[in-house]
Amino acid sequence: MRIVLVRLSAFGDIVHTWPLACALREAQPGLHLSWVVEEPFRPLVEGHPAVDSIMTTRTRRWRRRPWSPHTRAEITALKSRFHELQPDVALDSQGVLKSAMVTRWTGAPRRVGLARPWRRELLPGLTYTETIDGAVAGSHVVDTNLRLVRAVDGPPSARRPPDGAWLLERVGHRFPAGEWSTPYAVVLPGTGGAHKNLPVRALAEVCRGIAADLDLDVVAAWGPGEESRAVAVAEAGGARARPAPPTDLEELAAVLGGASLVVGGDTGPVHLAASFGVPTVAVFLASDWRRNGPLGPRTTVVSGAAGSPGRPSGSARTLPIHPITAQEIISASLELIDTG
Repeated sequence: MRIVLVRLSAFGDIVHTWPLACALREAQPGLHLSWVVEEPFRPLVEGHPAVDSIMTTRTRRWRRRPWSPHTRAEITALKSRFHELQPDVALDSQGVLKSAMVTRWTGAPRRVGLARPWRRELLPGLTYTETIDGAVAGSHVVDTNLRLVRAVDGPPSARRPPDGAWLLERVGHRFPAGEWSTPYAVVLPGTGGAHKNLPVRALAEVCRGIAADLDLDVVAAWGPGEESRAVAVAEAGGARARPAPPTDLEELAAVLGGASLVVGGDTGPVHLAASFGVPTVAVFLASDWRRNGPLGPRTTVVSGAAGSPGRPSGSARTLPIHPITAQEIISASLELIDTG
C-alpha cells in the first residue's frame, strides 16, 4: 500500500502528526509512506523512522507568484512525483484549502480528510472521497490525528506523545560548544501570534528567576521575526541571560535538546522540546492547552486561557481569562525540575 500523508505546516502541528505516521506504519508494516511538507519544515520529517520519502511544497511563494514559470515548474514536478508514485490513499490531517489542493493533486483514488468540525475549513471537503470523525470534545489534537489510521483499517490507537529521539540523534552533532557547554535554560520569547506572547518584562523576570533559583544561564532563542524580542528579553534578563545566535531549524533542535529547561508559549519549539524529554514549561494565554498542549514525559502547563467550548473544533484558539505572572512560571519551573 502506498500512502501520502499531507501535513504541510506548522511547526508544532507537524510534531503532533508524528504519532499518526508511527500508527500507520504499525497498522500496515509493508506500506510505503510519503509525507508532503512545506520546504522550511523538511528537517522535522526527514529521517523519521516511519517515513519512506518526502515531498515538499512552497505554497506561500506559489500564492504570491502563481503565474511565474518557477512556480509552474515546481508544481508540475510535484504532480509528476505523485504520478510516478501512484498512491492508493492520501490522508490530509491539516484540513485547510492548501493541504486539500495538494491532496487532490496526488491523484489517489481514496482521498481522506477529517470531517467537520474537526477540520478548520469547509471547502477542503469538496476534494475528499471520504471523511473521518476526530476525537471527542476536549481531546488532544494528537488523538484526532490518530483517528485517521482508520483509513487503512488500522485498530484504534491510544494516545502516544510525539517522540523526537530520532531527530535529536541526527542533529546532536550540531550542539554548540564553548560557552554553551555550561548548563542552561532556553526561554522562547516568540510564538506564532502576538496574542500568545508574554510581555518582554515578564519574560525578563522569568530569566532572572531561573538564573537565581536554578543556577542556570538563560538563552533567549528566536525564529524569523523574533530577534528584537529575544534581544530585549536578554538585555533585561540579568547578567546570565543572552540572546541565541541565529539558528536554522536543526541548530535550534540541538539547542533545545541540550537544555536543562525550556520555557515558552504555545509555539512549535515548545512541542519539540517536550518530544525530546527536556523539562518543558508551556504558557498558554489564548489557546486551549487540553487540545494543543505539549505532550512528553516532563512537561507542565501554566494557563490563563479559557477551556474548550465543549464541542470539537479545528482550532485551539480561545479567550484569555486571567493574566499569567512571571512568578507562576518560575514556580512551575522549580516544581518541574524538583519532581523530575
